[in-house]
Amino acid sequence: MGTSALLGGDAGDVKYPHYLINGRIPAAPVTFTAKAGQRVRMRIINAEADTAFRVALGGHVMTVTHTDGYPVVRQDVDALLIGMAERYDVVVTLEDGVFPLVALAEGKGGLARALIRTGSGQVPAAGVQPAQLQGRIGLATALLPAPDAALPAGTPDAQLTATLGGGMMTYPWTINGRGYDQTVPLQVRQGQRPRLTLNNQTDMWHPMHLHSHTFALVRPDGRPGLRKDTVIVKPRTTMAVDLLADNPGVWMLHCHNRYHSESGMMTRLEYSL
Repeated sequence: MGTSALLGGDAGDVKYPHYLINGRIPAAPVTFTAKAGQRVRMRIINAEADTAFRVALGGHVMTVTHTDGYPVVRQDVDALLIGMAERYDVVVTLEDGVFPLVALAEGKGGLARALIRTGSGQVPAAGVQPAQLQGRIGLATALLPAPDAALPAGTPDAQLTATLGGGMMTYPWTINGRGYDQTVPLQVRQGQRPRLTLNNQTDMWHPMHLHSHTFALVRPDGRPGLRKDTVIVKPRTTMAVDLLADNPGVWMLHCHNRYHSESGMMTRLEYSL
């Protein structure tokens, strides 16, 4: 497989014959119609199993407004890096013509595309890669939460650790040294403010997703950062997130690479009495 500097190395385990937007291949793309000058919102969802996408709209700047459903301090970008299960909302003021919306399979060489038509013009070639893909790339770690979306300030009163382990040869993906069939769940009590440390000891990136909660990425100064439910953890790095234990139950924490989670990189967050 290819590599990606944005993902910290190996881009993924599987190269697919086709990448799709709304179920269509690049040679037969879905076409969205609008009017030149219109300001439109696009919701971009990565529904893949094993591929991150670098997404851009040819000839346009995108303004990021939300991620994983929460508003952010608006930021202009040329492209977005989106891992599996991540969602981004962007706002774009459309020019006149026919423009490719391209999702480049990060590190894999293929792409998905749709078209946005606001007027007459030649349809771009199926394999065209807009210059915006090499421009300012929006990353979750560079965004800030909108004031009304930030996790309330506070000091963590519980510490949780999820050490991500595994390797490419025999594919034994684990959390805290165990596959899911032998997992020891992470324990919290209702009302706690746990800090969860995601410690990636593998040579692969992992989009880690927590069910039925959101968390705040911990900024370098310790303050709550972007509010999300899925975050990319690069190889050989550690990321800390804070959450509020306000939804009692039994909830999954897992890698959203389908091949990794199916091979054991899952555990549970459980509320104790």
